[in-house]
Amino acid sequence: MAKIVSSLFMALDGVVEPDKGNWHFPYFNDELGAAVDDTHDTDVFLFGRVTYDSFAGAWPDRETAGEEDAGFAKRLGDIRKIVASRSPLELTWRNSEQLQGDLVAAVTALKEDPSIRKIGLSGSISVVRQLLDAGLLDELHLFVHPATAGGGLRLFQDGDPERPMKLVSATPFRTGLVYLVYTPDPDPPTGGYEEAVGQLPEE
Repeated sequence: MAKIVSSLFMALDGVVEPDKGNWHFPYFNDELGAAVDDTHDTDVFLFGRVTYDSFAGAWPDRETAGEEDAGFAKRLGDIRKIVASRSPLELTWRNSEQLQGDLVAAVTALKEDPSIRKIGLSGSISVVRQLLDAGLLDELHLFVHPATAGGGLRLFQDGDPERPMKLVSATPFRTGLVYLVYTPDPDPPTGGYEEAVGQLPEE
């Protein structure tokens, strides 16, 4: 069964739109580049329409330009890309297709496809939320930057259901950015105030 992995750049105040303000690029270094490259090692990329439009509006031109990031741009172009949208789309970036039917049903079928090893998501916040709630997302990779954005879209919103997660790894980078990997926790800890008080050190 394929693993579904989401990766997001996140500011310290929870914002996940790196184009809002200047909190992302000042912290980009070789460590972050290598980690991002690893998260993009997938058989299929699943996108929401807004994130897809952002990628498709930039990476084909970067591949054509042949500069430093052309190799990465070619890899993105070569990967099978599936776009979730309720509206009909005209997709011009090669190896792109529109997801057909219900998101959860279609992604479940992809996850069960024996020819697919890994499905990746970058951005695509609404899709990430839906897959988390459906129990389909296997790993959530957060690149938490040591700066606030001051405004913008957040991964989790007021009124969302509780989503207990288990920390798999935490890797600090030289810039102060912390790379966190979570997986949904089917058996989260329980207890309330009385149990917490019982864990306090005795004076």
